[in-house]
Amino acid sequence: MPNNTLDIPTLITALSTSLQQHIQQRQIINPILIGIHTGGAWIAAAVHQQLAIQEPLAAMDISFYRDDFSQIGVHPKVKPSTLPLTIEGRDIILIDDVFYTGRTIRAALNEIFDYGRPNQVLLGVLIERNGRQIPLRPDCVGTTVELSQGQRIKLSGPQPLDIVIQQQVMK
Repeated sequence: MPNNTLDIPTLITALSTSLQQHIQQRQIINPILIGIHTGGAWIAAAVHQQLAIQEPLAAMDISFYRDDFSQIGVHPKVKPSTLPLTIEGRDIILIDDVFYTGRTIRAALNEIFDYGRPNQVLLGVLIERNGRQIPLRPDCVGTTVELSQGQRIKLSGPQPLDIVIQQQVMK
């Protein structure tokens, strides 16, 4: 898929529009918007502004919650999570850049539940791609892409945000 077909501002607007519809349908009031570091936090900042959410933007680094932590070790640039002290009973909007296997979202949900039991979690992603391994699915998506095995999506940013589809080199 050529890079120029994935226009980030258009995808963010599509994601925000879908989120707004779900917010109304699910009667979400005063949500906490959380972006997953790094790409999801960049996308969340734009969505936070478009949706005019009153609560401060939150971010999380799920590095210590990953199920492959023992295999890959600590990423050298682990960022602190900036979540409210409690999310008990709150409505959460969780944002990530790319939904692939579902493992990142599983790790994010584990971290969220360490802060309390939310009322509900609405999941929004900029791009959903094929390859799901865990029975999770985003509620709102900017776009869906089909990639062949060995291809991956790389988001760079924050200014400017850019999407590159890379062919992985086999070792």
